Amino acid sequence: MAIETFKATSKLVAGLQVDNFVRNFSTRMDEPKSLGGTDTGMNPVEALLTALGSCQVIVAGAFAKSQGIDLQDFWVELEGDLDPDGFLKGVAGVRMGFQEVRFTPHIKTSSSPEQVKKFMEFVKSRCPVGDVMLNGTKIVPADAVIE
Repeated sequence: MAIETFKATSKLVAGLQVDNFVRNFSTRMDEPKSLGGTDTGMNPVEALLTALGSCQVIVAGAFAKSQGIDLQDFWVELEGDLDPDGFLKGVAGVRMGFQEVRFTPHIKTSSSPEQVKKFMEFVKSRCPVGDVMLNGTKIVPADAVIE
């Protein structure tokens, strides 16, 4: 199968508010008031958590039947630890991003615990967002376009 390229555009609106555009969809991101924003949307690291959770849920939904799982319901709770001194103050030795991300999948099923354990390993192995977070992805910035 050929590689598919996904595209997105993010544009500063006002303050720390950012509008994001992908295909025919848009979202607004902002920072909470405690981090200098106006709290009009989730912030990028919260969006990263939701991307990981959504990816896990999509993989579970897409493959449950083929993996022999009776998937009646599935959701993921996530949390990540971030020290704002990294990106706000540039404190040496403090990461800009999450220091740790934890998630707990919840599954409603009649499948056995052994089947669920095997299925969850499968879900983890097939989640593209999890792969990016676990293995890193090369980021290639171009020179800024001066308008």
